[in-house]
Amino acid sequence: MDDDTWLVVGLGNPGPGYAGNRHNVGQMALAQLADRASLSFKNHKANAAVAEGRSFAAGPKLVLAKPNTYMNVSGGPVAALLRFYKVPPARLIVLHDELDIPFDSVRLKFGGGHGGHNGLRDIIAATGTGDFTRVRIGIGRPPGRQPAADFVLKDFTGVEREVLPSLLSDAADATELIASDGLTAAQLKFHSPRE
Repeated sequence: MDDDTWLVVGLGNPGPGYAGNRHNVGQMALAQLADRASLSFKNHKANAAVAEGRSFAAGPKLVLAKPNTYMNVSGGPVAALLRFYKVPPARLIVLHDELDIPFDSVRLKFGGGHGGHNGLRDIIAATGTGDFTRVRIGIGRPPGRQPAADFVLKDFTGVEREVLPSLLSDAADATELIASDGLTAAQLKFHSPRE
């Protein structure tokens, strides 16, 4: 596989019943990346839907992937795709929801633990490493005493849905920038205070 190839995985749960859930925001951002490059997803033997292409003519090759499994068993498809495309974990970007980041914020990091996120936990277990890049899409904390597990499986509110397109656009922009210019450049852009 080309040296400039990146595997970009959007985490979520399969099926229309989960499509609008906060937990599926990683797959929503991945869909935006695919739309920008006019890519369509096809089923892959790694138990994932995959779309391949470049976000711009001279840009790096992106393999966009949505595991066909539930979030907490995402690791098997991700590990299989890394092997199939011969991509090292250092060139894996995982887009996922993040409770510890305020809604409408994107934070980027390389490496670390799973922070209680079951999708990340399974990817780390299946690949044997946490050394990959994360695009952490803020969904905020649940209100009151609502359990986090219930909160992430609810759809975004009407007010949140008005802001959601810009959040998904930021996550997609950040992913493209990581692949083309590196994590530090992307962090400088997305971690600095907004004008």
